[in-house]
Amino acid sequence: MENVLRPLIVIGGSVVLTLLIGWATDLLLRKADERHGETPLWGLLRRGRIPYQLVLCSAMLRGSYDQAQLLQEHKVGVGRTLTLVLIGSTAWLVIRIAAAVVETSYSRYARVHRDPARVRRVRTQVSLIMRVVSAVVGVVAAASMLLTFPAMRAAGASLLASAGILGIVAGVAAQSTLSNLFAGLQIAFGDMVRLGDTVVVDGEWGTVEEITLTFLTVRTWDERRITMPVSYFTSKPFENWSRGGTEMTGIVFWHLDHSAPVELMREKLRDILRECPAWDGRDYGLAVTDTTPNTMQVRALVTAKDANDIWTVRVTVREQMVRWLCEQHPYALPRVNMSDAALPSSRRSPDGATRHTHEPPRTGRG
Repeated sequence: MENVLRPLIVIGGSVVLTLLIGWATDLLLRKADERHGETPLWGLLRRGRIPYQLVLCSAMLRGSYDQAQLLQEHKVGVGRTLTLVLIGSTAWLVIRIAAAVVETSYSRYARVHRDPARVRRVRTQVSLIMRVVSAVVGVVAAASMLLTFPAMRAAGASLLASAGILGIVAGVAAQSTLSNLFAGLQIAFGDMVRLGDTVVVDGEWGTVEEITLTFLTVRTWDERRITMPVSYFTSKPFENWSRGGTEMTGIVFWHLDHSAPVELMREKLRDILRECPAWDGRDYGLAVTDTTPNTMQVRALVTAKDANDIWTVRVTVREQMVRWLCEQHPYALPRVNMSDAALPSSRRSPDGATRHTHEPPRTGRG
């Protein structure tokens, strides 16, 4: 009877005690979250209740499974399994706690600072810091798990002698990976590009959607994703339309007849922009920038708060101005002269006066 009750008491007591401690801890965090609504820290810490309970349960079982006298023939295997679970759950809990602290710091910074560029820069740094922390914790946890096996400890001692050679070989083999890693850190802390920035790469413009230590993803206007190594942004020039501010100036061109009413077009441009919600009201203008024998080039300058709005303003101005010209001033549209050209000819009259007549050009000889 004792052989049955002892394991049940040890295992059941560990599980029940774990649930009670986990429930009490979650209750305290919930009350703290209700009292301190200005910070999301306590609410974010509640996300770690599952790894927290795993740590408690595995630690209790690891310290008391000898008293259960269960599976004595597999004592070493059970102890090692509980140790692995304890290491893994501890690493999971550390990552959750670090994520809560970092996210809370970012939330406070975002509330205090109203500059979108600075907020995006900090968000980029925070995301990369969390990836570095997760990678370091994962590597340490994996190494700790491997060191629980005696065979691995012996192998590790023998590998230390050749660590220098292996390091050189690994450095040469992973040269591109290491360059991307350092490029990712340079982007994060060098403020070259941030999450949410509007960039132009290889003729495609879009918004930076994700930045990792090795690659960067750009979401284009037509919902495509362009993924490229982060080393691209440290080795090649690119356009960052959000650098120094998101405000932009757009250009709209028309090729019109020389008789186009430029002054009326300026007034119409003003009316169009006043009715366009995407226009930020900073500036506008219209001028003739070039002429050809058949047409003249009219350019309109408009402004908006970001790249998406400037696109809306440009297409709105272009469409409404062309419609207005077609309805009110059709003569201003480009015209193609389809009549034959006639060259003037000079003939002297019998009285000695010179008269100009128009004759069709002669062809052939004679």
